[in-house]
Amino acid sequence: MSVSDKIKSLLQLKGVKNKDLADYLGITPQSMRNKFTRGSFSAEDLIRISAFLGCKLYFDMDGDIKIPLSTDDLRPPALTDQTEPQE
Repeated sequence: MSVSDKIKSLLQLKGVKNKDLADYLGITPQSMRNKFTRGSFSAEDLIRISAFLGCKLYFDMDGDIKIPLSTDDLRPPALTDQTEPQE
């Protein structure tokens, strides 16, 4: 089963529409469809999708060690220079 199929299954289980996920990710429904078609989900996408769906995403090392990934692991958005010019 592909990553796209797994995400679609989770959306169905949670009763969430693709458009709702697209809105949450800040992309158009067409971009969301493209991601599903291409299976082009970034690590950031997967972390955000897991948070949106209330799922846990983690690295599992032989069942003994689980290293969770969460929105805390995401890079903060780039700051733009919005300061007023100095006189």
